Amino acid sequence: MKQNVAPERYAIFQTGGKQYQAIEGKTVAIELLDSEAGSEVVFSDVLLRRLNEGAVEVGQPFLETPIKAVILKHDKGPKITVFKFKRRKKYRCKTGHRQPMTVVRIVSI
Repeated sequence: MKQNVAPERYAIFQTGGKQYQAIEGKTVAIELLDSEAGSEVVFSDVLLRRLNEGAVEVGQPFLETPIKAVILKHDKGPKITVFKFKRRKKYRCKTGHRQPMTVVRIVSI
């Protein structure tokens, strides 16, 4: 059976009201940003950083050093079906939604 092993270096950052895990070289789909593809973005709301097995930095509430990333593309998330129904009233409303998102690659933690 395969064990889930935590990566040696990672960080937890906050953007768009949500928290994400950042690992150097990995891609992360986050809330939509107002920057163009190919530009560099800096996340300064870093909550936690793990550098190696014993060294963990926890912010009070944020750490000093930011996370740097490069925007790869802007995309849409999976389609969500919204279905509203009221019984005995002949009311049915089916709509869909796709949340816009930005895909970034983490350059440095």
